Amino acid sequence: MELMSFSVVIRNMCFCVLLFSGTCFSSSPLVGQIRPGFQASQMEWVDHGGRFLLSNNSAFALGFYTGVDVTTFVLDILHVNSSQAIWTANRRQLIGSSDKFVFDDNGDVYLKRGDDTAWSTDTAGKKVTAMELLDSGNLVLLGENEAILWQSFSRPTDTLVSGQEFTEGMSLKSFPNGNNMSVYLNISSGDLILSAGYQTPQIYWSMKGDSRRTNVSNSTNGNVQSVVLASNSWNFYDKKKALLWQFVFSDNSDPNAFWAATLGLNGMITFVNLQRGKSKTAEATRIPQYSCSVPEYCKPYEVCYFDSWCQCPPALNGKCGPQPLSSCSLSNRLVDFAYVGEKLDYFALGFVTPSLKSTVNACIEACRSNCSCNVLLFNSSSGDCFLFDQIGNFERSDPSWNGNVSYMKVSNTFGAKGSKHKKKQAIVLAVIIFTTVVVIAGLAYIGFWYYQKESLLNHSEETLEEDNFLDSLSSMPVRFSYDDLARATENFSSKIGKGGFGSVYLGVLADGTRLAVKKLEGIGQGMKEFRAEVSTIGCIHHVHLVKLKGFCAEGAHRLLVYEFMGKGSLDKWIYKNSEASKLLDWNTRFNIALGTAKGLAYLHEECEVKIVHCDVKPENVLLDDNFVAKVSDFGLAKLMSREESRCIRR
Repeated sequence: MELMSFSVVIRNMCFCVLLFSGTCFSSSPLVGQIRPGFQASQMEWVDHGGRFLLSNNSAFALGFYTGVDVTTFVLDILHVNSSQAIWTANRRQLIGSSDKFVFDDNGDVYLKRGDDTAWSTDTAGKKVTAMELLDSGNLVLLGENEAILWQSFSRPTDTLVSGQEFTEGMSLKSFPNGNNMSVYLNISSGDLILSAGYQTPQIYWSMKGDSRRTNVSNSTNGNVQSVVLASNSWNFYDKKKALLWQFVFSDNSDPNAFWAATLGLNGMITFVNLQRGKSKTAEATRIPQYSCSVPEYCKPYEVCYFDSWCQCPPALNGKCGPQPLSSCSLSNRLVDFAYVGEKLDYFALGFVTPSLKSTVNACIEACRSNCSCNVLLFNSSSGDCFLFDQIGNFERSDPSWNGNVSYMKVSNTFGAKGSKHKKKQAIVLAVIIFTTVVVIAGLAYIGFWYYQKESLLNHSEETLEEDNFLDSLSSMPVRFSYDDLARATENFSSKIGKGGFGSVYLGVLADGTRLAVKKLEGIGQGMKEFRAEVSTIGCIHHVHLVKLKGFCAEGAHRLLVYEFMGKGSLDKWIYKNSEASKLLDWNTRFNIALGTAKGLAYLHEECEVKIVHCDVKPENVLLDDNFVAKVSDFGLAKLMSREESRCIRR
């Protein structure tokens, strides 16, 4: 049989194999192997959720799944029971609806994105005879005599599974966080380490330093060569395959349990029993053990306290976050140092050697003369001076501990004047002007303060009493701070929808929960009225109504936090995509219509507080991963003023 290349083409969530002859065919997902000479006759397409290759035990599937929206795709190996991806081919470059998956006749397997290659096995010319998805979840390319020429287990992305060997030279990389920083897991110097992917990598955890590991070998200084998940533990072996350590992460010692260790964008490794679903996570044994021990649980320069509370040091006046300052192009006289704080710890200090041992002034001068140094920490007890080009959040777990003092490099606006004398003159002049303004403003304020004192006091007491009353209500949804939601949505960078009431953004909490965050516009109510209305809407629950999980009422900000609906709004499936409607068979369409009607009937007739939706349209009917319809925006009419509401009453 003549060998021919073939490609799997994405056509609006439909997948087919195209031969060079132009014949298009499809069938149920293939089980076992795919070969370069694979051929079949033309047949009608049947949807299988993007999966086109199954393992023999049907536990794993290779297929295309939606990326950040329904128009982009990634090639994943998916654990079918838990729907968790264990390997991803094209994390760096998503592909579109007209791109191709190619298994070429020369043995190369790749994703074709336009004229570019988004991902490839680079096996051209290696006499590949077949591609197979093994029962272990390992995708392999086979050569003569069934020899493995390429395998996904040797190129992990952010997840390891039971039986997968992780060896020196391999690396796990997390998805980037809101500051576009990823973390890495690898074996280095005989130890398993986690490091922050700054310009100069910073280690923040090692297995040798974790007190929870158990020594199996008599040698406590053995060098790790490989790591394997087995049963309920992580096993560490030397180059002779002798067991050195064990890290037990679960009380479930079932030898048949299938575990996955995932490196999350929050910098932590979590363990999940895939046979029991994503919710069965061994939270007690996450790595590292404490939230404050990861590089960016808080913003850079913020202090993370032992109870995972974040605070920007007062000396920075709320200007925490990435501080890109390179002084390599500046002269030393244009550089100054701002005091950050004291009694601080930093995760990397236990893994780096001090740059020098001296005084704090010598440490500052060392940072000044090093153009790549932007932050320093100095320990007065030991004289240790640490210099960093980038930094994450600080830690403060023990208030009685002296800790370190920190300074950050800033631009000196007075340096350009070239004279200490001019600098002093400017300071004196600024003090005189400031003092004069303060005295005049102070006299005016005192008179006004006496006049307003009584009314302000009464208003504050009433507001506090109202806030305490609303917070005590059992039906009140979770109240988020604006900073929490800004962090979860990566500063509202991923917009997934827009309507008459505002824009909707994708958010991800620290535990991986996905949310839909709506920033409301044109809300006329004050904080008390808004929170009272939210408490009413939050207590309305129905299987066909989108659940309100929380809200934010902070200053001028008014935001509502909903559960995330994976398939988006109904209009994307019936209007914008001419072929997507083929996915919605009659039963699916009927169930969507019936679910929508049930949700509206509950709002209008059955719930205690009658609500007329006022804005029923396909954009406000959302679909979850199983195409179950849920009505959204049903409470927004209650939050609008009479003039703003578009409700027509009979």
